[in-house]
Amino acid sequence: MDDPSSTLDAAFWITCAVILGLLVMSGFFSGSETALTAASRGKLRAKADKGSRGAERALQITEDNERLIGSVLLGNNLVNILATSLATAIFTRAFGESGVALATLVMTVLVLVFAEVLPKTYAITNSETAASLVSRPISLVVTVFSPIVSAVRLLVRGVLRVFGVTIDPDSHIMAVREEIAGALQLGHSEGVVEKEDRDRILGALDLGDRVVEEIMLHRSGIEMIDAEDDPQAILEQCLKSNHTRLPVYRGEQENITSVIHAKDLLRAMYQVIGGPEGDAAALKSFDISQVAMSPYFVPETTTLDDQMRQFLRMRTHFALVVDEYGSLQGLITLEDILEEIVGEITDEFDPDGEHAVQRAEDGHFHIDGAMTIRDLNRATDWNLPDDEANTIAGLVIHEAQTIPTVGQVFSFHGFRFEVTARDGNRITALRIQVLD
Repeated sequence: MDDPSSTLDAAFWITCAVILGLLVMSGFFSGSETALTAASRGKLRAKADKGSRGAERALQITEDNERLIGSVLLGNNLVNILATSLATAIFTRAFGESGVALATLVMTVLVLVFAEVLPKTYAITNSETAASLVSRPISLVVTVFSPIVSAVRLLVRGVLRVFGVTIDPDSHIMAVREEIAGALQLGHSEGVVEKEDRDRILGALDLGDRVVEEIMLHRSGIEMIDAEDDPQAILEQCLKSNHTRLPVYRGEQENITSVIHAKDLLRAMYQVIGGPEGDAAALKSFDISQVAMSPYFVPETTTLDDQMRQFLRMRTHFALVVDEYGSLQGLITLEDILEEIVGEITDEFDPDGEHAVQRAEDGHFHIDGAMTIRDLNRATDWNLPDDEANTIAGLVIHEAQTIPTVGQVFSFHGFRFEVTARDGNRITALRIQVLD
């Protein structure tokens, strides 16, 4: 062990100052890494749009996360190793062989507290602000270390390729859509985001992944007009109908020739009879084909996003859905697509629309069999799968592998399903209970 007077010379204090500076640099690298990786790109973009140059640089730096992290880790390891080596040298000089262990202990505490925990705590608390502040020096570090990082990147990818792991430099770790969905789910679970807000945003995000077939009104539920009926019967049917647009068929229901709008029909009939003082007998010569519109057919595989754009472009709200063979499968309206975003839209002609899910006093749920699984999940916050079926009745039939009879009970996916009504081969009503 050296004499204390010779140990605490100018070189000792200079070395201590260098170690202190290296610890500050280590804290800078650690905090910068946390700030740039934890900062929300959406918030940074908002700040950049308001004129923040730091936020703009932070966005540019984080475009290539692999190069960013490699450069920051390289700088952080360099200063940590150098600081530890210098500390070991002065502690060995002062305390001999035991100085190695003492230097390790002291540097571990200093690096942990002042170079890791403290800067990272600040950075994660003020990630966007910190990212904007450190963007300029970190961009310089990335530029300086770029050749070394590129070589290390090639080495790492070569090693990973040996183990069958391929890295796509253009792929994102998490898609923006999945990130938004995850944030909404987390916010809802923590009580920050309301269920209705979550459902609306997720519904809009899902339009590109869902197809017309999933939400269309099945052909069995379509109300149609027979073109060969008497004009008086057609008028009476339109007046009694809850719908303003009705398909018109000739011969058989598969042969849809046109679509009639109630306003067009009533306006034309009003002209035929000659106004309020006219002769209603003149309706006998009325031809519905003169006021009917050409039908608009869409394939059942069209995505909801594309179909909504088509509706807006064509300025129509009504389409008939056909399969690959041209057979009628159902119909879809713009309102059906909007309901996937905002929820059920009801008016004075839908008195039962708000009561699609009825909860009994004993905790059971009475469900219409034609209700879609997605609507049921949204109404009850359940997670029933909709991969194999669109409606709740279809899910029961799929799981049962048969068409159940009234009174049959099934248990799957954590629920108890009881068939309470059936019309032909269709399950029209179900009683559902959540199993503990």
